[in-house]
Amino acid sequence: MRKAKLNINNENLQVSSEILRALAHPLRLRILGFIDSNEMINVNKIYNTLKLEQSITSQHLRILRLAGLVETERDGKFIHYRINYDKVGHAMKAINTFLEEENKAGKA
Repeated sequence: MRKAKLNINNENLQVSSEILRALAHPLRLRILGFIDSNEMINVNKIYNTLKLEQSITSQHLRILRLAGLVETERDGKFIHYRINYDKVGHAMKAINTFLEEENKAGKA
């Protein structure tokens, strides 16, 4: 049996793992869903509506922002969040492709 050669780009792997880590948390998915339902929303509305602590909300939004899944826009003292649909779409496509390949391999 031949061993497969691994050619993994460490930088791409790091970016991918940050995106997957950001998407893997139920509270972050809940925050993303809330932002999606509002198109653009300020952080105060997010934590007040979802009944979360401000500090917890900020920590989760930071992870989403660093992963590139949300974008921010400042309006005076308010920071508004919106979803980066291109980045989320690419991530979901990659996840679905991976799962499809895994299903095919499992059935073979």
